[in-house]
Amino acid sequence: MIDTHHHFWRTALQEQPWRSPAHTELAVDFEPADLAPLLAESGVEATVLVESVDTPEENDRLAAYAAAFPQVAGIVGWLPLADPATARAELARADRARWCGVRCLVAREPLDWLDPGLMATLAAADLAWDVVPVTDAQVEAVVALAGQVPELRIVVDHMARPPLESGDLGGWAARLAALAGRPNVALKLSIGIDLLASWERWDPEAIAPAVAHAVAAFGPDRLMLASNWPVVTLRADYATAVRDLEAAVVAAGVDDAGLAEVRAGTARSWYRLPRT
Repeated sequence: MIDTHHHFWRTALQEQPWRSPAHTELAVDFEPADLAPLLAESGVEATVLVESVDTPEENDRLAAYAAAFPQVAGIVGWLPLADPATARAELARADRARWCGVRCLVAREPLDWLDPGLMATLAAADLAWDVVPVTDAQVEAVVALAGQVPELRIVVDHMARPPLESGDLGGWAARLAALAGRPNVALKLSIGIDLLASWERWDPEAIAPAVAHAVAAFGPDRLMLASNWPVVTLRADYATAVRDLEAAVVAAGVDDAGLAEVRAGTARSWYRLPRT
């Protein structure tokens, strides 16, 4: 298996504005030595390390982590995508030896600053774009960009934030269908911090219908498993999260060949990862 979304951090070195004082479980360092035994326990052979702070220094930290931790097959680095000139400068400056994609934290911004020219540059560099569109306006912007730059591989993180706390999936399912309508958009099966914080406990029964929607919309060859460690530790340990997400894929009727795609094949093709 390839875990397509996790982070490392040292709290003294990076300020994370998305993490609130209530997230006490996350206010500690999470480093390769902490993750290595968890990967072994769950049979995870490779990972994608994702930025969690929008600074050039974060790119330098990610490169150092990847150099010291061979399980990292790819890095989703940071670029200031709202500022194309600065983004191109950082693209030239950063150590991109392991880069497979880029992102910046967008929260609920309307994404009206997306620049097709910059995104075409990313596509030409064979880099994917990771994003978490959670509003109608954001989804419309991502769908429009996918049509404008069809050569760009787009990866939607955290299932585009399904409202599992309410169980009312109608609006989210419509947004998911719009994203899936673009063949250059893929989806990570993971749970983001906003949803995790809304839960009192980890809820695999709530996850299952959302994963079933994702399977129906995207198909296994555009889905990837992702832990979102250590953020997921707000409500679940690593092994539980990976097990329950995979079980939801199987429960959605995905056969062995399709499961192999979700576990690793999609990640390799979408992120251009080497075979281990």
